[in-house]
Amino acid sequence: MKLPEPLVEGVLVRRYQRFLTDVRLADGSLVTAHTPNTGSMKQCAVPGHRVLLSRSSNPARKLAYTLELIEVAGHWVDTHTQRSNRVVEEALSGGLIAGLEGYQVRREVRLGASRMDFLLEKAQERAYLEVKNVTLCCRPGVACFPDAVTLRGQKHLQELRLAVEQGHRALIFFLVQRGEAHAFSPADQIDPVYGRLLREVCAAGVEVLAYRTQVTPTENRIAEKLFVIL
Repeated sequence: MKLPEPLVEGVLVRRYQRFLTDVRLADGSLVTAHTPNTGSMKQCAVPGHRVLLSRSSNPARKLAYTLELIEVAGHWVDTHTQRSNRVVEEALSGGLIAGLEGYQVRREVRLGASRMDFLLEKAQERAYLEVKNVTLCCRPGVACFPDAVTLRGQKHLQELRLAVEQGHRALIFFLVQRGEAHAFSPADQIDPVYGRLLREVCAAGVEVLAYRTQVTPTENRIAEKLFVIL
């Protein structure tokens, strides 16, 4: 998926009130950027990290700048959670996810009391798929989710288990944005309930997928499948 152009480079000063980030630009000016990420952004929202911002020309916007990428451990990390579904959708439509080729893709379909990110349909088969954006590494080379306790994420796992009980296919898809990651694992030390539920629903038939992205200042795309450690 192509990123907005051109992007403006700066240095992160602080992140606060969840959706705000102060950034020092190359000319020395300090700007406040919208931060489309509700998580803790642990390891990413660190003062001094290099960042890339997009700038909107819409005069109605309160904040002209949006935080797009943060450099962590020498790799660009896409913390823009509103983009993660589009990256996965592009990969699904392009047949780049092994075992999920040939499906018709629908967005935002209700399942139980939740909305799943995608419903995949082929003949009489239905597959519900929920995407989680992963920007944290719990140990060297191992990405993990979540970066904060997520009651909403726990609920999604329970809904996916319900889909399996109803005879459908169900998948939780971890989109790993850390370029150094070679495996994925639940962040038990952050949200032990989520980790327990993930193992339970996996044993009940929910499929767990993790794919690493390749992020550059111009695009974000699916790169390779990662080993999942449960």
